[in-house]
Amino acid sequence: MTNSNHSATGRGVTIWLTGLSGAGKSTIADRLAEYLRRAGKRVEVLDGDVVRTNLSKGLGFSKEDRDTNIRRIGFVGKLLTRNGVTTIVAAISPYRDVRDEVRRDIGDFVEVYVHCPLEELSRRDVKGLYAKAMRGEIPNFTGVSDPYEEPLHPEVMVSTDRETPDESVGKVIAKLEELRYLEPKKAPAAARR
Repeated sequence: MTNSNHSATGRGVTIWLTGLSGAGKSTIADRLAEYLRRAGKRVEVLDGDVVRTNLSKGLGFSKEDRDTNIRRIGFVGKLLTRNGVTTIVAAISPYRDVRDEVRRDIGDFVEVYVHCPLEELSRRDVKGLYAKAMRGEIPNFTGVSDPYEEPLHPEVMVSTDRETPDESVGKVIAKLEELRYLEPKKAPAAARR
C-alpha cells in the first residue's frame, strides 16, 4: 500500500529485514542506512537486539513475548514512517502472522527476507549459539528448537550465503526505487549488480 500524496523524497517507509540469527540483517541494515542517508533520507534503524535491551526489556522468548516485541517495534516503525522517516527494522521476527499484522498497520512497508541456510549460519557462528542450541543448551532458539516461518511473498529476498552485503543492499535499493520510495540515483557499481 502506498501513499501517493508524498513525493518520493518525503515519503516514509518501513523496510523490515527478517531472517534467522546471524543471517546478516544488521550488516545489511547498517549499509542500507548509510546509503539512504547519503541520498538525503531521514533514517532510523531499529535493531532487534537493541530494542530487546531497551523497549522490550523483561520479555522472554515465548511466542506471546516475541509477538509483543514485534508489535512494539512495529508501533515505533509506524510513528516514524508516518512522519516521513525511512525506518529500517532488523529483527528475526519469526512468526508470519505478526509480521503481516505489522505490515497492515504500517501500510508503507517493504519486507526483505534475509535468507541463509542453517548449515552456513552454524559455520559462521562465532559465538557458538547454534552449536549450543543444537545440543539443547539454549531453549526456544529460532530455527533450531523454535520455528521460523519464512515470508511467503517478500518484496525482496537476499541470499547472504551467495551475495556480498553490497549486492544484497543493491537489491533493496532497486526495489525502493521501483516502488518510488527512492529517486533513482547513480548507486555504487557494486550495489547495482
